[in-house]
Amino acid sequence: MEIIILLVVVVVLLVAVPDIRRSLITRPAFAFFKRVLPPLSATEREAMQAGDTWWDADLFSGRPDWHKFHQTKAPRFTEEEQAFIDNQLETLLAMLDDFRIVQQDSDLPKKVWDYIRKEKFFAMIIGKEFGGLDFSPAANSHIVSRIASRSISAAVSVMVPNSLGPGELLTHYGTEDQKNYWLPRLADGTDIPCFALTGPEAGSDAGAIPDTGIICKGDFEGKEVVGIRLNWSKRYITLAPVATVLGLAFKLYDPDGLMGDKKDVGITCALIPTSHPGVEIGERHLPLNQAFMNGTTYGKDVFIPLDWIIGGKDYAGKGWRMLMECLSAGRGISLPALAAATGHVTERMTGAYAYVRQQFGMPIGLFEGVQAAMGKIGGTNYTLESMRRLTVTALCEGKSPSVITAMTKYHMTEMGRQVMDAAMDVHAGKGIQLGPRNYLGHGYMATPVSITVEGANILTRNLMIFGQGATRCHPYVLAEMEAASNPNEDEGLQQFDSLLLKHIGFAAGNFFGSLFMGLTGARFNASPMSGPTARYYQQLTRMSRALALTADMAMLVMGGDLKRREMLSARLGDVLSHLYMASAVLKRYEDDGRQSGDLPFVEYALEHHLYEIGQAFKGFFANFPSRIVAWTLRLAIFPLGIHFNKPSDANLQAVAKSMMEPGVTRDRHTFLCYWKNDAKDMTGHMELAFAAMREHADVYKRIRKAVKLGDIAEDLSGDELVKAARKADVITADEAKSLKKTEQLRMAAIGVDQFAPGIIEQRKFYS
Repeated sequence: MEIIILLVVVVVLLVAVPDIRRSLITRPAFAFFKRVLPPLSATEREAMQAGDTWWDADLFSGRPDWHKFHQTKAPRFTEEEQAFIDNQLETLLAMLDDFRIVQQDSDLPKKVWDYIRKEKFFAMIIGKEFGGLDFSPAANSHIVSRIASRSISAAVSVMVPNSLGPGELLTHYGTEDQKNYWLPRLADGTDIPCFALTGPEAGSDAGAIPDTGIICKGDFEGKEVVGIRLNWSKRYITLAPVATVLGLAFKLYDPDGLMGDKKDVGITCALIPTSHPGVEIGERHLPLNQAFMNGTTYGKDVFIPLDWIIGGKDYAGKGWRMLMECLSAGRGISLPALAAATGHVTERMTGAYAYVRQQFGMPIGLFEGVQAAMGKIGGTNYTLESMRRLTVTALCEGKSPSVITAMTKYHMTEMGRQVMDAAMDVHAGKGIQLGPRNYLGHGYMATPVSITVEGANILTRNLMIFGQGATRCHPYVLAEMEAASNPNEDEGLQQFDSLLLKHIGFAAGNFFGSLFMGLTGARFNASPMSGPTARYYQQLTRMSRALALTADMAMLVMGGDLKRREMLSARLGDVLSHLYMASAVLKRYEDDGRQSGDLPFVEYALEHHLYEIGQAFKGFFANFPSRIVAWTLRLAIFPLGIHFNKPSDANLQAVAKSMMEPGVTRDRHTFLCYWKNDAKDMTGHMELAFAAMREHADVYKRIRKAVKLGDIAEDLSGDELVKAARKADVITADEAKSLKKTEQLRMAAIGVDQFAPGIIEQRKFYS
């Protein structure tokens, strides 16, 4: 008993007496922390400090507040936004012939360019005081998605001025003179902008930008002024071939101290008219056969005044921070909008095609192999749309969540690639033969574009999601890093001391909490909802706690090495990402009123995300260098094993069946897919055939029965099928007349485009 009392006293003294605690616990821990602290470059530090945290911080904390999460209101369009969507957007969509744009003209028609400029599609993010539309991220995302469902080339052309570039940078950082001059010109389409960041030797590593600006004196408009002499070579710059104003990122130096004592000023952004002497717009790229403008720009010894720096000379050297804070549009809106469009188009069109296309006398969508691909499309599209909505919600709340937008960009573009692959598997020849009626081909070719831009996906997954998430979202690590980097060591020690005990308590709580949840299957976890989704909330809370524990241990054991072990850290990033995606699915299900028709899609998505979380943990434990730590973590988190399974066959079949059912559920899940009531239209021909066949479902059922009985030959279609059915008295005269039109639509829908000799070779598809 005396020993126990003595131990308690010792522990109390160590913890409660600051001087003793700091000497015996905090100081050694502080020294250890500084030793294992991952080294950060200047650009990494700026990226780490840019933006906000949101729901990602809750998920990383191990204690997600689901009630607070569901109190977040999904954004709604204003009357002005809705009117634009119902009128100007629909007009634009009807003008787009993507096959002609890509295959013959390699450009948008002049009337489309003129309409886009006139109706201010380039000005969705510019304030009304400057003549812009000042639309919300929700409206921006919706508009780009709808355009992308019709033409990726048109969507990219519209999204770039509303993404990372001069408009956004000027809005946030421009001087009053810069805003008053440039923003009205950008809003009314007088000027078309581009932004040049990437070069032959600098992609994801902005610190490697070789493009330079030297502060010096020079002549400008007949006067000697202090300015910048620029040299640059940039490539992959969207809209560069048609741009009239160039946003440029470069490294700024001040060797003669004309601005101050700092010689290496840092990455800086400037705005330069492309008509300025020395600015060269180079040759055009052809990005995977798409027609959006993309090309190169160069400049040699181009002199500009200091006040062309975006934000003026006070923002010299702050360019990388500016870019990081403004990446939310590209990562959170524009590229995810392209992926969402892919999901909506593939679900709607694959569901229709799987019903219209028949083999062995029945729709191919009734074959289980096809249903497996369809289930993946429908279930994944539910996540795509859910993720799009949730991320847009954060942006509409004024947040700039860098980790969330990185997750959204990476996973939505990857899921877009997956559903497109599955759709091509189902469509087969219908998908690969290009022509005016092919609604998959150009999207299939363009899919890698989204994968590679705004931070290539490999980089985003392996370095950004967990790399930023571990510090930005963790309740203590970022503050501890700041304490460790404090040049005043005593002050840093005091800051670290105030955090250490909290961090120890946090880690201990996560360890025992994870073990308890693992042993009980998380059945004692609270759920904000009852019914079929309650168990998912319990398991997601459990996995959130597991992530917090594992991340802490990984950083403790590996320190700076974790940054270099990208395969390991990426798996923890996958856990965070799938927690976020599953949360988005649950939020959408509740926001939409728990629609019964959505349940198979919800169950597919949640089973998939939990399975992927389990696989990510499994891979992490299998490859963690400390086998003792890996074994301990696995025992604490999964004491009874990892039992998350892939979606069941029955679930895949339920989703596939729903995709072939016309009605409210299908329309709600695919509302971003544009189609025209025209049998010659790219998507209209399939939609009309599907609707007609569903209307005649009973007639086709009688015909199939007659075929089985031998009353009608099994190899008939079109007019011959109608005549045979009428002759066998399987259908009435009125039904025969109606069925003839339906068969014409069906045969057109399963058909593909074909061209006379010389048409393809000469690219003369249109007169």
